[in-house]
Amino acid sequence: MPEVGIVGYGAYIPRYRIKVESIAGVWGAEAESFKRGLLLYEKSVPAPDQDTITMSVEASRYALKRAGIDGSRIGAAYVGSESHPYAVKPSGTVLSEAIGATPECHTADFEFACKAGTEAMYICYAQVMAGLIEYGLGVGADTSQGAPGDALEYSASAGAAAFIFGTNNILARVEETYTYMTDTPDFWRREHQFYPQHAGRFTGEPAYFRHTLGAAKGIMKKAGMTVDDFDYAVFHQPNGKFPTAAGKRLGFPEEKIKTGLLTPWLGNTYSGSSPLGLTAILDEANPGDRILMVSFGSGAGSDAFIFNVQERLLEVRDLAPTTRPQLDENKIYLDYGRYAKFRGKILRNPK
Repeated sequence: MPEVGIVGYGAYIPRYRIKVESIAGVWGAEAESFKRGLLLYEKSVPAPDQDTITMSVEASRYALKRAGIDGSRIGAAYVGSESHPYAVKPSGTVLSEAIGATPECHTADFEFACKAGTEAMYICYAQVMAGLIEYGLGVGADTSQGAPGDALEYSASAGAAAFIFGTNNILARVEETYTYMTDTPDFWRREHQFYPQHAGRFTGEPAYFRHTLGAAKGIMKKAGMTVDDFDYAVFHQPNGKFPTAAGKRLGFPEEKIKTGLLTPWLGNTYSGSSPLGLTAILDEANPGDRILMVSFGSGAGSDAFIFNVQERLLEVRDLAPTTRPQLDENKIYLDYGRYAKFRGKILRNPK
């Protein structure tokens, strides 16, 4: 079988932010409880003219720059999200048109709560492995919302991560994949409902930890590896506490987890959460480093990947904006009123 891996990657994060204090002050909540308990401090907010599609386009253009290929060579483009702008119209067609991949490009949108992005990545990897396409583009992007005053409002954030898979000029080779999935209804949103609902603390042990740990242990057993074989580990980040706790329970030292841990600065980008963490790791990893990535999607399931970093990464890393500066620099802070306006929480003419 051919060696398949990431040949290009890109991340996009909006500049707007809102601090935990700004949200808590409106609802009479204690900001410090979110900081101490969940390691949440602020989150990214999309501008009124930004959505899952626009962010996917930006991240994908960065991925194409690092891959050094034209968009017309992309044989499949998949967008994983739980906040597609249209109920009936694919996000992927707009993305494919914007990067010049049409018309000979297989396109589909994916959903599986927060692991929709890794679904897209896996299908691209599998199609390249099967020899059906030369290059596949998998994107995880979201602008998810939390109901006013709900715990999700403090973490539901925005961002996108894009990965191109191929067999030539590999930046990070895929060594193994694994999936762990059950019917665990910890989070849902029915048709016509604006905000998702969740099962509170039930989303922890039986949902997040059961599937994240199950996938991590499963892929290490399948690959014949232990935590000592990895230089980095990145997990889904619904808050700052869960991924760190998952890593520690698996036996990873905290320094192997920290690079991919974006939550204290960014918030939960849902479908782009663990993929965005992977982009931050690729921004600093060295050839020969091995990376474990485990996503999580409520409903519930986890996808796991093992990547091995290749020499070419050093040649192309600086061809596009890296992740950490997008997190830390040129931020514009919003008060709750402007944030609510940006996110459509205020209706001018309610019916």
